[in-house]
Amino acid sequence: MTEESHPTQTAGKLAPSAESITQLVHGFYGDVRRDPLLGPVFEKALHGQWDAHLQRLVDFWSTVALGARSFKGDVFGKHMALEGVTPAHFAAWVALWQQHTNRLFAPEVAHDLQVAAHGIARNLFRGYFANDPGFVQPRDEGHGRDEHGARHQGSGETQRG
Repeated sequence: MTEESHPTQTAGKLAPSAESITQLVHGFYGDVRRDPLLGPVFEKALHGQWDAHLQRLVDFWSTVALGARSFKGDVFGKHMALEGVTPAHFAAWVALWQQHTNRLFAPEVAHDLQVAAHGIARNLFRGYFANDPGFVQPRDEGHGRDEHGARHQGSGETQRG
């Protein structure tokens, strides 16, 4: 196989790239669909629209992880419309994300992706339950991400809107 057909690797783990983010999203959401707690919520919301949604998720995570700016949408509003979401759903989603990112990426890349996911989960959790979840890592202030987890280039300071 050619080098072009494989995502870039660093010390046996993937480096952040369009290909590795696609691999992460497809593997992660494959497990989400099979998860007895998470699967039914996602299936009810997407009812047969998984292919299109997976592409939006790749765009979203490429925007977050790579600064691709390929995603446009209302993440908060769409998620607030879901019914039957409990704190256990958030804990399961975060734990599964951690497993996938740890397996695929070098520790510093996995950590960055986990911090981003935890920021997103924290904001959604606050929207549902009006308090902070207990499963989220502390904020990674000043490390180039905004409150939605998106990476910003430049001074490395967190931008707030």
